[in-house]
Amino acid sequence: MGGAALRGALCLGLLWRLWAGAGGSCSERCCEGRDAACVSSGWREDGGYGSCYCDGECRRAGDCCHDHGRACPALPCVVGEWSHWSGCAAQCKPNLRIRRRYVQQEPRNAGEPCPALEEKAGCLEYLTYQGQDCGHEHVPAFITTSEYGKERKRRAASSLQPSDKEEAGYCVEFKTESLSQYCALENRPYARWMQYLREGHTVCVACKPPAMNTDTHRCSGDGHNADGGKILHWEAVGNSRCQGTWKKIRQLEQCSCPLVHSFIFT
Repeated sequence: MGGAALRGALCLGLLWRLWAGAGGSCSERCCEGRDAACVSSGWREDGGYGSCYCDGECRRAGDCCHDHGRACPALPCVVGEWSHWSGCAAQCKPNLRIRRRYVQQEPRNAGEPCPALEEKAGCLEYLTYQGQDCGHEHVPAFITTSEYGKERKRRAASSLQPSDKEEAGYCVEFKTESLSQYCALENRPYARWMQYLREGHTVCVACKPPAMNTDTHRCSGDGHNADGGKILHWEAVGNSRCQGTWKKIRQLEQCSCPLVHSFIFT
């Protein structure tokens, strides 16, 4: 009886393998999305037997064929590195700069989808494409993150205006009095700096070329000659609804605020 039972178990195992191999195979039958044509009949991953699928949605539906994971492995989207930031989309007025990255491998078999391929951030240039000063003032003060200053330094190396002639600039400390609710709602990756604006906080805003006027050697909206009680207006470049008021505290040679509270006139 023992031998008969063993032979019976071996026979059952062989039959299962034959059934699994004879039906329900995803070999050369992988499809993207939900595709009714990618159907077979055999063992499923959940142990059931019957109709099974080899498409990209079978895992969510719970009806994949038994070898789906091996025959149709999930491959995530692969993207390249970010490009350098572009210049402003328009000169001499607040606008947007853009950077992009490209897909190197499309996702397959319900793999991780592609992340955002384009990002935008606010900017403002004071020179035309020909290198001429825009020749106008901006009120209220337009500000952006101090990180944008690094992009300007890189471009200054190839600018028509030699970087070694640029002035050192100065820093202005302000106490924020009010700001709109749209600053805190900003969640775009390179505009999140707006979330750190708070009422009552002291912020540092640097004035450097090209935002510094070549004739007055000042930045628009810096509160020059304004006493400590005067309400001044500012606006975040890249989100015109993020705006508010502040009062000038003092002017310094260099800024000393924490990074999240450090900005530049644009």
